Amino acid sequence: MARYRDANCKLCRREGEKLFLKGSRCLTDKCAIERRQYAPGQHGRNMRRKVSSYGLQLREKQKVRRIYGILENQFRNYFKKADRKTGITGEILLQMLEVRLDNLVYRLGFAPSRKSARQLVRHRHVMVDDGLVDIPSYAVKPNQKIRISEKSKNLDLIHSALKDTGRGDEYPWLRLSKATLEGELLEIPKRADIPLTVNEQLIVELYSK
Repeated sequence: MARYRDANCKLCRREGEKLFLKGSRCLTDKCAIERRQYAPGQHGRNMRRKVSSYGLQLREKQKVRRIYGILENQFRNYFKKADRKTGITGEILLQMLEVRLDNLVYRLGFAPSRKSARQLVRHRHVMVDDGLVDIPSYAVKPNQKIRISEKSKNLDLIHSALKDTGRGDEYPWLRLSKATLEGELLEIPKRADIPLTVNEQLIVELYSK
């Protein structure tokens, strides 16, 4: 299966902002953005060229794709599904990405990053309601509960993530119980409640050409 194998910090530097791909490291002075505030590569320091409207649209698309860890074809399929639904396409796109199981495991604070959350899901540490789910892209529905399986409740990664970056109780569309390692999707999040500094309308414009 295709996947990105290079340094995650290069992605943050290319987008010029923290994408929080490395968990708690992103909150320290070891973060690449703190140390090198320019794009990676030989000419990174000298990238001052004017960006076209297409370039702006592309950067927004790449930023969102990298934040959620989605491959290009997957992302395009999400956009097609969002475009077929009634409503604001850009908002629906972000909502579909937010209710992915790996993203919710990360949002609840059970993993320090979305990459780690995907591993937890794939390795069958996560349950939805009463069944194990090992598909990171599984779309969680409102009122479904996300649990850490009984055999996995002692994993150090989960407890350190809850201690260092646990923030599931900060989101109004989520309910988190740290004592039982259980969360619940209360509702589909509204755009105003999704903590992303992106202009999703640029993505719609890019794919609508």
